[in-house]
Amino acid sequence: MAEGAAGREGPPPPEAARGEEDPRMGSEGSSGDGVAAAPGGRSRDRRSGVVLPIAAGAPADSEAGLLEAARATPRRSSIIKDPSNQKCGGRKKTVSFSSMPSEKKISSASDCISFMQAGCELKKVRPNSRIYNRFFTLDTDLQALRWEPSKKDPEKAKLDIAAIKEIRLGKNTETFRNNGLADQICEDSAFSILHGENYESLDLVANSADVANIWVSGLRYLVSRSKQPLDFVEDNQNTPRFMWLRTVFEAADVDGNGIMLEDTSVELIKQLNPTLKESKIRLKFKEIQKSKEKLTTRVTEEEFCEAFCELCTRPEVYFLLVQISKNKEYLDANDLMLFLEAEQGVAHITEDMCLDIIRRYELSEEGRQKGFLAIDGFTQYLLSPECDIFDPEQKMVAQDMTQPLSHYYISASHNTYLIEDQFRGPADINGYVRALKMGCRSIELDVSDGSDNEPILCNRNNMTTHLSFRNVIEVINKFAFIASEYPLILCLGNHCSLTQQKVMAQQMLKVFGNKLYTEAPLPSESYLPSPEKLKRMIIVKGKKLPPDSDVLEGEVTDEDEEVEMSRRMSVDYNDEQKQIWLCRELSDLVSICKSVQYRDFELSMKSQNYWEMCSFSETEASQIANEYPEDFVNYNKKFLSRIYPSAMRIDSSNLNPQDFWNCGCQIVAMNFQTPGPMMDLHTGWFLQNGGCGYVLRPSIMRDEVSYFSANTKGIVPGVSPLALHIKIISGQNFPKPKGACAKGDVIDPYVCIEIHGIPADCSEQRTKTVQQNSDNPIFDETFEFQVNLPELAMIRFVVLDDDYIGDEFIGQYTIPFECLQPGYRHVPLRSFVGDIMEHVTLFVHIAITNRSGGGKAQKRSLSVRMGKKVREYTMLRNIGLKSIDDIFKIAVHPLREAIDMRENMQNAIVSVKELCGLPPIASLKQCLLTLSSRLITGDNTPSVSLVMKDNFPYLEPLGAIPDVQKKMLAAYDLMIQESRFLIEMADTVQEKIVQCQKAGMEFHEELHNLGAKEGLKGRKLNKATESFAWNITVLKGQGDLLKNAKNEALENMKQIQLACLSCGLSKAASSSAETKGKRSLEAIEEKESAEENGKL
Repeated sequence: MAEGAAGREGPPPPEAARGEEDPRMGSEGSSGDGVAAAPGGRSRDRRSGVVLPIAAGAPADSEAGLLEAARATPRRSSIIKDPSNQKCGGRKKTVSFSSMPSEKKISSASDCISFMQAGCELKKVRPNSRIYNRFFTLDTDLQALRWEPSKKDPEKAKLDIAAIKEIRLGKNTETFRNNGLADQICEDSAFSILHGENYESLDLVANSADVANIWVSGLRYLVSRSKQPLDFVEDNQNTPRFMWLRTVFEAADVDGNGIMLEDTSVELIKQLNPTLKESKIRLKFKEIQKSKEKLTTRVTEEEFCEAFCELCTRPEVYFLLVQISKNKEYLDANDLMLFLEAEQGVAHITEDMCLDIIRRYELSEEGRQKGFLAIDGFTQYLLSPECDIFDPEQKMVAQDMTQPLSHYYISASHNTYLIEDQFRGPADINGYVRALKMGCRSIELDVSDGSDNEPILCNRNNMTTHLSFRNVIEVINKFAFIASEYPLILCLGNHCSLTQQKVMAQQMLKVFGNKLYTEAPLPSESYLPSPEKLKRMIIVKGKKLPPDSDVLEGEVTDEDEEVEMSRRMSVDYNDEQKQIWLCRELSDLVSICKSVQYRDFELSMKSQNYWEMCSFSETEASQIANEYPEDFVNYNKKFLSRIYPSAMRIDSSNLNPQDFWNCGCQIVAMNFQTPGPMMDLHTGWFLQNGGCGYVLRPSIMRDEVSYFSANTKGIVPGVSPLALHIKIISGQNFPKPKGACAKGDVIDPYVCIEIHGIPADCSEQRTKTVQQNSDNPIFDETFEFQVNLPELAMIRFVVLDDDYIGDEFIGQYTIPFECLQPGYRHVPLRSFVGDIMEHVTLFVHIAITNRSGGGKAQKRSLSVRMGKKVREYTMLRNIGLKSIDDIFKIAVHPLREAIDMRENMQNAIVSVKELCGLPPIASLKQCLLTLSSRLITGDNTPSVSLVMKDNFPYLEPLGAIPDVQKKMLAAYDLMIQESRFLIEMADTVQEKIVQCQKAGMEFHEELHNLGAKEGLKGRKLNKATESFAWNITVLKGQGDLLKNAKNEALENMKQIQLACLSCGLSKAASSSAETKGKRSLEAIEEKESAEENGKL
């Protein structure tokens, strides 16, 4: 079913043309993002950084003043620095007083129909940007929709159910797309009814996403009911779910009387759903019995089933099930397979795999035997680890571990021996146990002289408690490789006499044995060994005596962090370094992590050895990152950098690690004993790559010749921005904030989504507030973020209480962008100290679009426009050296060709999605399924046929077809043509780009000499070097993007062909169509593998 050939989804019903009442504009067409006052009209102060409610009639200036005041008070849990990126800061606080229009939950199709028959107000959207409030009802005979007021004949102010062709959820028609007020309309509250032969559209907006879902589910049920036999009847008592519940009740009803004690019923429901509170179950039984005007402590079978359905049905899951099951109240194996492929991004799914899922999660014996998954089993599946938001591949070591050590971020602890603050906190050996169990790969040992010639570890601000050095290293030896087998770095703070230094060396040799890495670095090498080569090795970081000296002891510069900070802050500070004595035995344990002092980047790049590393205080590193971001990144390609917190953090608070990861700093030391937003970022970041404590940096920060600035506030050269679409659907079992002072368990939750990464990516948005609902608050809000460097981005979900007293924090979860799984997922929330909270989750939908590299097949789609704007081309920079600039000029045309091919294919695919009435985040498989439903006639025969031309899947009409279908086929043909052009031309264009890159790289070694000959020096020479790196980065990046686009286009062709075959679009072709189709698939696969082998 498609829109009209002239680009119309048809004129709206004729009654809207005349005789309408004066339209209500603006607020009625908005998504409801208004300011809601607290009960009684009072305005409550907040630390949430959002607009506060104001009294009715207050001037606009008052509201603006409140907004500024709220912004000036940062919310404790927010860690986004740039206020311009805190999109929720300028967004008005909205309150949802009830997620449902009535107390009764929607748990079946009959509930939807009852609601529609009672009717409700909907906003009717017209193409002329006008919006009208109308009251819509469903006739009692289920044959027509009616609306009022209208001055027309009542028989004309209606729409017959039989005339409905399709129901679309969201703003997915021309009317919505072209309406001037579209931005004010909430995506999740909008829906459209396409009707008549020309697919005219009736475009509506509900007052909440819940209400929109009720109408969409109910209408789809009625439309399917009018076209084919149903799998269940309206009577709820005959659904598979009720039959299962009766079986459960009868098994527990030992007397067989059909009546059960309330206590037994409560216990039975708790067994079926452990998250429910006993008080809530008892209250529900009382409500049901009160409605029947009876009061007893016994429960009938009917009351048990009714209570269970109302308590255990999550409306948002029910609406999803009905949508993907084509309006049934259960999923069969085919429904589940389509859901996993098209929505969840699971590749290579089979019917047997789906049946296995059904057998494992369906609760009823009948369902397991017949192969269907009802609402309760589907809910269990969505809550299972199989639907976790975290990519299971990243739960194991999945990255290349053979790169130099300097190419990885390394999980690092500061003052590991402390479990409290660093000012007076006692030393505790559990600090090492905790850090090592969390996968920490860099720990600190501050060692001082102890009694009886035994070195000790202690907090030198609190000498009352200390740890034996021997005991500490024995514990380290025991737990070193429990969580990770990759190398462990011991950062040694040496404050011992020469005598006790020798004792330290002897004890480490004895305890660690051959785990100690003491091999001398090879001067012939340029980079550190890899984590793979250093597996299960312990590396000592510290000072070292000159290797060519025979002295048994000597003076080296001290690196005492606290003393250094105090000294620098003193009035009489001078640049002289304090000297300490070091013995040869301890010096010899230091190999590839020799501590040296940082002077400047120019000197370091010339004279620093690759096995030497610098430590930077937080203050010093921040200053360098702000002044020399590009130099810091280049320095960290070869050398290790360690960043430690400022000594002014006497409460052991944490720095923001992202600021230094953006500069490529590998070892950012964190106070593991201090929970909070910064530690959340650290913990979340190192969940990836199997939690092994090592994360490979982006290639743009590793390649010898590449340009990257940590302070970039725009597009990264050679990297295609992605659009991250996050829909916050609902929450489950939110606890009251632990530090809250208010009585009772009532909370008003809302969700903040924070994006962390390079400055251009940092952003924050929030949902509305749902009042007084902790069990299953429904948010139903969609957000979109542009992510310019996905490999460095993280997403932090934070749930807060808007009615807090004392504490607002409910839970959070932080995940690297690269670990996100697409589709419908549950997010397991963590407590303030980082523990997973049982049964406490967020239900979300994730989609990543415009992806141009990496990822798994079907996991992320290439095709979505980031808004309609003028095409941007990444420009090459002028270097100022003619011989080199002439080479790069040759690349300008192929670069434009590469970008045009990718963009043209993306736009063609988006056009098909729009004509299918699907959002940009939809998959091509979903497009083909929608398309096929419109191309198959009433007698179940297709009006088009799949024809393979040169292994590309074209659709050809079988006779005359309506204009609506012609428009659809024209868009489809354009998509195939643009994909084909890219596939056939990509190798040629990429080769031109690669040749320019190679020709440019031939000048890399001589760049400085050529610049000197041309009179470039100092700042101008540095600028030329930077521009050269920029150009190489652009060429490499665009070449990779084109290669990945071709691979994705080939995958798209395979998926389109498979979808066409499975949808029956080849039935009218010759009897050998399927065989030919399979051969074509094999040809595409052979073409892919041949091209890959040719490049190896």
